[in-house]
Parts: sequence; C-alpha cells; structure tokens
Amino acid sequence: MNKVKPTIEDVARAAGVSRASASRVINGAPGASDLVRARVHAAVAELGYRPNEVARALASGRQRAVDVVAVTCGRPIGWLGTDPYFSRVVAGLMPVLEGVNAQLRLHTIDRERAAEAIETIAANATLGAVLADTTPDLATRFYRRCRRIVSMVPTAALVPAMEADNIDGAIAAVNELHRLGRRRIAAIHGPAVNPCASDRRTGFRRAVRQLGLVDVSVDGDFHRDGGYQAARRLLDQDPEIDAMLVANDLMAAGAVQAITATGRRIPDDVSIIGFDDSIAAVCANPQLTTMRLPVEDMAAAAARLLLNGTPAAGYRQRFSVDLIRRDSTPDRAGGARVALRDVDDTNRQAPID
Repeated sequence: MNKVKPTIEDVARAAGVSRASASRVINGAPGASDLVRARVHAAVAELGYRPNEVARALASGRQRAVDVVAVTCGRPIGWLGTDPYFSRVVAGLMPVLEGVNAQLRLHTIDRERAAEAIETIAANATLGAVLADTTPDLATRFYRRCRRIVSMVPTAALVPAMEADNIDGAIAAVNELHRLGRRRIAAIHGPAVNPCASDRRTGFRRAVRQLGLVDVSVDGDFHRDGGYQAARRLLDQDPEIDAMLVANDLMAAGAVQAITATGRRIPDDVSIIGFDDSIAAVCANPQLTTMRLPVEDMAAAAARLLLNGTPAAGYRQRFSVDLIRRDSTPDRAGGARVALRDVDDTNRQAPID
C-alpha cells in the first residue's frame, strides 16, 4: 500500500495554525509572524510535505515557471548572446526543468528601474526565481515579496544562495602567478556593484598583501572592450607588469589583445589568468588559464531547490573554484599544460549545516 502523502491540512494541524496561515507560509506570502513561520516550516520538515505545484498552478491560472533575473551593468541589449555567464545559467536550468511542466522566463533589468521590475516579477512568480546577477539589496526586496528565490551570487544573509568561492579562487590565482615567478601582478576588477567582482577584488587584495606585493589594479566592466582598455591603461602606467588577474574571461580576452598589441608575448612577457572558464577562455589566442566557476552545476542545484518547495531562509550550497591551466601561463615543469582536474569533476558542494 502506498503511503498517504501529507496535505496542507496536516501541516496546519501539526503546526497548530489555521490552513490559511499554513498556506501563506508555504507560498512565501506576507502576513505570518516569524513564530508561525518557524512552526509551519518545522511541521513541513517533520511530515515531509511537498506542495502540489501543478494544482497550485491550475488554481491560480498561471503557468508554472522559473524566472531568471539579471540586473545588467549598462548594456541591456544582447546580454544573453554576448555574455557567456548567462547562457551557462540557462544551460544548467533547462535539463532540470525538462519533463516537469515548467517554463523558463528570462528577465533583464537595467539598474534605474530595477526596484520596480523586481516587485512585478516577484508578484507573478510561481515556482520561484533564480537571481542570476542582482545586488543584495535587490535580492532582499525580492525576498520580502516572494520567498521562493535562489541567488547565484553573494547576497543578503536571509536569501537562499548558491555560493562560489570567489575570494579563495582569486587568492589561488595570485599565488599561482607568484609561484611562476611573477612579481608585478596587476588586476583588472569587475564592476564595483557586482557581488562576485567584489569578492574577487577582496581575494586579490588579500593575496598581494600576504605576498608583500604592490596592489596594481584598475576597474573594468565585464566586457571584452573594457578589458582591452583597462589592460592598455595598466601597461601605459606600469610597463614592468609581468602578470594580470582579470575578473572574468571576456575582459581577459580583451586584455590578451591589448598585451599583444604592445608587442609583448603571452605568457613569456606577461602571464594572464581569467575567471569563469567560459567559452571566451578557449576561444582566446592563446587559450586562457582561468579559475573555473561551475555555473551550470550551480544553476541546476538552484532549480532543484525551487522544485522542492520554498527554500529555508539563509540556505547556502557552496561550490569550489578551480584553477584550469592553459597557454596564457607558462609551464615551468616543461610538461603539457592541462587542467588541474577534469571539467566534469568540479561539482564539489555541500550545504551548510
């Protein structure tokens, strides 16, 4: 005999609240106290309750969907086609959503209208939203309106998130360049408002301080031409630079073009390490050594979390960032340049207890 699945009435009874209160908590709606929310979540966990998403969608007349939200840095046009990060998010989500009667809805928001757009998207969410690139304040705003969200970037304490170890990744990159004998290591940082860029900046500064190096850096915009211009500025200001850490692969590809345009050789004169391990890394010439961000795995984990119901407040799932060696850094050992690990072996994650 099949075990009878618990209902929302069972949850309400176990929590000692009304069905309406239990429904508000399970659906992430406002109007319930913290005590009531804690009791309902405890009852849900104890009973193993799972909402019937199909029934909820039919009752509301809305199609079940996962919304992907990105706040762009000044270039809303062509964001999906020109930035490999966002297409990798989609690539990670789609296999999980196949066969579960769910759509994928993409939203790009410019910063000026972000608050208003966040309110609208949250009000119409069904399965929930994956915040591909939003600031902690906007994530908090979304969370107040709809608790079925997962951030892909560092965020506010209450907002559930997939976290890549950007700080340690940047530290590992600087240490690798230092191990290779580089002593004038510069950085091209990403936009100050981007949480991942902020963490990578923190890691770079921590590493150069620990190694006793000078902090030589400029800001970029996560685009190829921004990386080109930033690298040219660095080399004009400090011709002795012998290595660069660049906060994403698109900018690193532009930096490669700038370095070679000055007559310098990569990696002999200037070594370079990017960040992400996107298609831009393998299309650059030479191919980029980079810190691999497991974006597809993070997006898939976010989708599975949303399909399981409303994530617990403050949930975290951590992912390592791994060094992938290619031709933009020298191989002092004289062997072939290969990745430290196979690309398929990077999903080492563990939820926080």
